[in-house]
Amino acid sequence: MNTYQNIAGFLVRIALASGFLSAVASRLSLWGTNSSGWSAFVTYTAKVNSFLPERLALFLAIISTIVEVVLGLLLLIGFKTRWAAFGAAVLSLLFALAMTYSYTIKEPLDYSVFAFSMGAFLLSTLPVYKWSIDSLFT
Repeated sequence: MNTYQNIAGFLVRIALASGFLSAVASRLSLWGTNSSGWSAFVTYTAKVNSFLPERLALFLAIISTIVEVVLGLLLLIGFKTRWAAFGAAVLSLLFALAMTYSYTIKEPLDYSVFAFSMGAFLLSTLPVYKWSIDSLFT
């Protein structure tokens, strides 16, 4: 890989990590008045997953938050990057498909969820991850 590809891979990794961790920070009210808050997130989870029983919203909110924290941290430090990026691609694609079903295709397009997912998928295909913990083991 050339220097530009190494830089691009690093920046995509940091952008994806930041996206996941910022969303979690918002639902945990860590962004102060700019936060969405936990109850709003659970309500939104129920709406996005309108095809599932509403009683599952809290469970889905907790599971998605845990997964987003784990994926975000792995991407941030560059550990198990290929797997974390692939997991991020799958998770965000599922989110985009749920948004499409429950709203319309406009919603995930407006929030760039498909682009986020495909960026993560592309990251998972890179042969090396410069400036990462993974690079210390290769």
